[in-house]
Order: sequence, then structure tokens, then C-alpha cells
Amino acid sequence: MKRGYFTTIMAVIGFVFLYAPIVSLVVFSFNESRLVTVWTGFSLRWYASLFGDSQVVAAGLLSLQIAAVSATIATVLGTLAGIALTRLGKFRGKTALTGMVSAPLVMPEVITGLSALLLFVSMEALIGWPGGRGFTTITIAHSTFCMAYVTVVVRSRLVDMDRSLDEAAMDLGATPLRVFFDITLPIIAPALISGWLLAFTLSLDDLVIASFVSGPGSSTLPMVIFSKIRLGVSPDVNALATIIIAIVAIGVVAATIIGARRQTNT
Repeated sequence: MKRGYFTTIMAVIGFVFLYAPIVSLVVFSFNESRLVTVWTGFSLRWYASLFGDSQVVAAGLLSLQIAAVSATIATVLGTLAGIALTRLGKFRGKTALTGMVSAPLVMPEVITGLSALLLFVSMEALIGWPGGRGFTTITIAHSTFCMAYVTVVVRSRLVDMDRSLDEAAMDLGATPLRVFFDITLPIIAPALISGWLLAFTLSLDDLVIASFVSGPGSSTLPMVIFSKIRLGVSPDVNALATIIIAIVAIGVVAATIIGARRQTNT
């Protein structure tokens, strides 16, 4: 067999292995039957059932709020950490800061969630805050581990940035703050957007950490989905997954089109 045919066959097998379950999930989300493996006819009943489920809707809205706030906090803190590690040279505690920023990348989520839970319990016993576990504790925990990913993205962009642009602006009389907002920030803006989207996705997708730091009435969407499939996969879960896949696909296609147009214009 020629090398070209072998590569093509392996690529096809790989794509089938990855995407066949997703295609099956999407198809059976339109199934009329309650059984997710037996096709009985086309129907949208499970989408109507999904939007009529107040628990799923509330969990979805809560997850979106937590993800947006966590991603914003993580982007701000991660940008500051990236600037400190890249632009401030050697300073006392730099090695410790580097290790603390990198730790969430390799730390098991079970350990991160358990440590966050113990921290919140201790703080509540000492100072009375936070009062219980819910939106605030989940947001803090998500911001903590998402910040590490944002720091890596921003730091890599700052390392590749031409420092002569900042130096030229300061030679012309610009203050460091003005240089940051007029020169540095526009250049690293794509990295900030990428970091925010990555943090948003990680927060929205998290199950383990949220399970440790959440309380009654603050179940996120992954937690609700997991509780549903423990008793067996229901068709409304397929419908929910299909909606999420459609949103992600639209975002990917839009980003590809925008990127292609920018390359054409340049």
C-alpha cells in the first residue's frame, strides 16, 4: 500500500472514531422514541421538553454567568501575572510566582477542588465569609485555575513582542501607563481574547471543582447533566448536547471566516 493511501485511511479512521459518536448523538436527539438507541421517527419533542425543564434552564444560565465572570477575572489576573513574569525582570519571589501559576495546569482537579473547599470552610469559620457555597465560591475557584491558562497565553505573546516599540514610545515622552494602553494592550489583544475564551470554556465545562465548592441551589449545567445520565441517557440530554455543538460549530465557522477575510485583506 502506498504511503499516501495509508495516511488517508488512517486519517479517515481517526475522524470516524472522533466524530461518529457526535453524529449519532445529534441524530438521536431528533428521535421520537424515549429509547436513545432505537429510531422510531423524526420529532422535536425532546427540544420542547428541554426548554420546559426549569432545572436545566436555571443551571445553564448559572453556568454562563459563572463562566463569564470567572473568565473576566482570570483574564485580568492572568494578564497581570504574565506582565510581571515577562517585563519585571528578576525579583524576589519570581520563582515562587512561576510555580504557583503553573501548578493548576498539572494539579489534578480533585486536589484543586478539595483544597478550595477546605479553604472556604476555614474562611467561613474564621471571618464568616463566604456564607455558604454557591455562585461566589464557584467563581473564585474557577478564576483560580483558569488564571493559569490565561497567564500562559499572554506570557507567550509578550515574549514574542518587540520591546523596541515600547522603548520608542517612552523615548517620545509617553508614560509607562500610556505605553501599556496605547502600544502593549492592542498588540496582545488577540492573546487576551484567546485567553478569555479558553477560560470561559474551561469554566463552563468544569464538573469536578464545581462539585466540591457548590451548595444547594447552585448546581451548574455539567452537574445537572451528570446527575441525569447516572440514571441513563435521556433524549433531552442529547438535545442539550446538540444545541451546545451547534453553538460551538457556529463560533468556529465564524472565526474561520473572519480570519480568512483578514488574511485576504492583508
